[in-house]
Amino acid sequence: MSNVVWQPFPGRDGLPSSQEIALDTRCDDLLLCGTRGGGKTELQVMLFRRFVGLGFGSYWRGILFDREYKSLDDIVTKTSRLFRQFGDGATFMKSKADYRWVWPTGEELLFRVMREPDDYWSYHGHEYPIILWNELTKWPTPECFNAMMSCNRSSYQGDTKIPLMVVSTTNPYGSGHNWVKQKYIDPAPYGSVVERRFSVKPLGGGDPIEIVRKQVAVFSSYKENPYLDASYEAQLLQQSDPNRRKAWLTGSWDVTAGGIIDDLLDMQVHRVPRFVVPENWPVDRAFDWGSSHPFSVGWFTVANGEEVELPDGRLWCPTRGSLIRIGEWYGATLDRATGMPNYGSNEGLRLGSSTIAKGILDREEQMLDEGWIQRRPAPGPADTQIYNVSDRDTDTIAKIMERHGVTWVPADKAKGSRVNGLQAMRDMLVAAKTGEGRGFYFTPNNAAFMATTATLPRDARNQDDADTAAEDHDWDMTRYRVLWLHKVMQKIIKVQFVA
Repeated sequence: MSNVVWQPFPGRDGLPSSQEIALDTRCDDLLLCGTRGGGKTELQVMLFRRFVGLGFGSYWRGILFDREYKSLDDIVTKTSRLFRQFGDGATFMKSKADYRWVWPTGEELLFRVMREPDDYWSYHGHEYPIILWNELTKWPTPECFNAMMSCNRSSYQGDTKIPLMVVSTTNPYGSGHNWVKQKYIDPAPYGSVVERRFSVKPLGGGDPIEIVRKQVAVFSSYKENPYLDASYEAQLLQQSDPNRRKAWLTGSWDVTAGGIIDDLLDMQVHRVPRFVVPENWPVDRAFDWGSSHPFSVGWFTVANGEEVELPDGRLWCPTRGSLIRIGEWYGATLDRATGMPNYGSNEGLRLGSSTIAKGILDREEQMLDEGWIQRRPAPGPADTQIYNVSDRDTDTIAKIMERHGVTWVPADKAKGSRVNGLQAMRDMLVAAKTGEGRGFYFTPNNAAFMATTATLPRDARNQDDADTAAEDHDWDMTRYRVLWLHKVMQKIIKVQFVA
């Protein structure tokens, strides 16, 4: 008679459960997501355990990551309840330097914290046939995840092929919500396999090798868990944050995770159809520098109190001094499938300052030729980093761009400017909704704004600021322009008052 230590939740109505589907997957990259209480963590560690004792020995080595030790401690407790029941001599090494399960046959499962991309260098050159990520949306960007992919390998030469797997769990909530959603949720429905192809150049030279990795997202729900009753659902319903409640209760990805402006943003109010900017409305640009990370250029106009005609014939008259974002250029790497910027990747195009300057002028020329603007944009605020040099004999980024005809005004990056900029932005969003005061608006051709700034999370330690570990480059550019408008309008008001 066999002793069953663990088995997947049974399916219902003739359909397999999410755990049964995940166990049967032939994919290299698996995301277990959904509501709370769906048994994702237990399934994740058992996907490792199923290959212990099959002859791979010390080659079967796994590593499980979280961003904080307290979460790892909870998983260790769960694995203790499961692994010890096998009676195969598994031992847990408790010191933080070790913090791993080891088996007499040589297999290992390590528990580690990875907070920043630089933490990868502690694992450079390691081999982990299986890499586990706990609550993947805790990582603001995919940099840690992508770096560790180079370690998802094995030098095992046995007759049986050793599996290579990456298994992640998450709920649709957290600072990394956007990039995880873009990678796993947007490409295909749950359970549908997506093939990602990569060309890798061999270290010894020769033709590039094409690698195909298959990924799948599997949805699980607490309703599948036979060990939970109605009281668990009642606990989830008690969550005060409506987005968190929706994420934990329904597993919906159509939520915003405590963002800096998402509670105020209204598509019916703040997004306006692209319109021809009147000749007497000023137009300018703002800029946040980036090379290895994305740069962001935004074009803006300021309402002068007059009406404009929208494409559908409606007349629109925003309050004088309102800021309208009319265009953008976001310097992120491009997605191979769509050709669009890879929002959420946090990877820049690594363009030189001359190339960016020429690209800005080309885009402005196109806006003029197509009739969207009637005058050349004036210089607006830019990241002060472009004025820095490490060598006196080296031109600054600003100076190089100036030679091409693109000039800027230094942005306000003084102490407190981040908090002040966010508050000014929020005030303008409210003003647009109430019609009282200068508002902020944007046109539909601002995809980076919607993909990154509109969903940018707050800093967990400072709720009055954005999470700087997230992809905040577009927000920084927008913040420079919002603060600049605020200062310019204050000067105008002061002059009018004195007069």
